[in-house]
Amino acid sequence: MAAIPQRLMGYDRAITIFSPDGRLLQVEYARKTVSQGTTAIGIVCSNGVVLVADKRIIDPLIVPKSVEKIYQVDEHIGATMSGLISDGRMLVQKAQEEAQRHRILYDEKIDVLGLVKEVCDYKQFYTQYAGTRPFGVSLLIAGVDEKPHLFVTEPSGIYFEYSATSIGEGSVVVNKFLEDKYKPSITIDDGITLAIKALKKVLGSNFKRERIEAAVIPSKTKIYKKLSEKEMESYLKKG
Repeated sequence: MAAIPQRLMGYDRAITIFSPDGRLLQVEYARKTVSQGTTAIGIVCSNGVVLVADKRIIDPLIVPKSVEKIYQVDEHIGATMSGLISDGRMLVQKAQEEAQRHRILYDEKIDVLGLVKEVCDYKQFYTQYAGTRPFGVSLLIAGVDEKPHLFVTEPSGIYFEYSATSIGEGSVVVNKFLEDKYKPSITIDDGITLAIKALKKVLGSNFKRERIEAAVIPSKTKIYKKLSEKEMESYLKKG
C-alpha cells in the first residue's frame, strides 16, 4: 500500500469518514495487515478442495500442535486465514454458529456461498459504524455442496470465488506459481503437493515440516478432514 499523502492525514481516525478521493483508509490498513500475514493456499480439485497453510512457528519453544491455522466450520466446510489470527478465530466462530443455526432451522447443511455471504455481511458491518474497526483478516473458505468451492473474503466484506489462490505475505509469488501450474483436472493428492511446492518457493530455507498444516474436503464424502503428521510426511517427500 502506498504512503498516505499529508493531505489525507486525519481521514483515517474513524471508519465512517471517507477521504476526499473516496477511500476508507482503515479498510486499506486492514488489507495491509492481511498482506503481512502468513501464507495460506486453497485449490479446487477435480475430486474435492484443498487448504494448505504456513503456521509460522515464531519461537522454538512453542509446541507446534498448539498453533492452529486451518479450522473446521461445518462437516463440509473448512477455513484458513491470513492477518490478525485473533480476528480470524472470531469470524470462524461466527461462521460455525451460522452453520449450526442453519441446520437447526432448515434441517440441512448450509451451502458454501450462503455461509460466505453471512460472514461477509458481518465483516462489512464493521466498516460502517463509528467506534468499530474493520477485521484485519482475510479468510479462505473452502467447501463442497453440489461441487467444490473456494472463496476469499476481504476486510471490506467483499468476496470472490477462485479455482486456486493464496493470501498473505507470499501471495504474489504463490499466485503466479499457481497460474503457471494449476489445471482443473488436478486431484486432491496433486493439489496438496502443488501447494507444498508453492510454499517451499516462498519460504526457502525457512520451510519446515512443523510449519505446514493441510486439510481436504473430498467431493465423494463431503467431509472435512485435517491431515495427520504421518500423512503430511508423505506429501512433503513428494513436494
